[in-house]
Amino acid sequence: MLQVTDLQFGYESTLVCGLSFSIPAGAIRLLHGPSGCGKSSLLGILSGTADPHLNWRGQMTLNGVDIGAVPAARRGIGLMFQDPLLFPHMTVGDNLAFGLTSKRHGRAQRQAAVRDALQECGLDGFAERDPASLSGGQKARVALMRALLADPKMLLLDEAFSSLDPELRQQFGQFVARQIETRNIPALLVSHDAGDKSLTSGDIIRFPGL
Repeated sequence: MLQVTDLQFGYESTLVCGLSFSIPAGAIRLLHGPSGCGKSSLLGILSGTADPHLNWRGQMTLNGVDIGAVPAARRGIGLMFQDPLLFPHMTVGDNLAFGLTSKRHGRAQRQAAVRDALQECGLDGFAERDPASLSGGQKARVALMRALLADPKMLLLDEAFSSLDPELRQQFGQFVARQIETRNIPALLVSHDAGDKSLTSGDIIRFPGL
């Protein structure tokens, strides 16, 4: 579970003040707001990758652990963006293998994990494909599975559905929701489109004053 309490942040002046929300394990919640309201800054604070000039204070706990002072690499938070950011010089399978944690030892075990991930996302047999040959929806699925193969404790989705057409958006959103529920981790979807509420659970998270 993610719990954010009385979070404040900004640069020379306060941009957001008094933000509090929680996301239970297995659920996706939507943070909605216009461009420039601080959505990306919040993702940076949660993931530990915020601009060092950004001032913030408040409490953030993930599964009961205060992550505010934990280095980004040790927070166990996965990120997925609007652009799938697949490595063009790698095959689909190698892209997925890149996300595997050190717990998967040996070539056979890693190949099996990649094969299982491809089956799970409906891309069985795509391991040797060039990422450039995939459709937008297929690229999104590979990017999601790569993030999940790192066994994150939480997933942050930064406008992750916005490049897809409405039908694919719904299909991919439902697929993401099933993956989050199966893995029993919290997920935060940041979007400027309130229509993404249909892909999430719980109330929309809004910055105070918006």
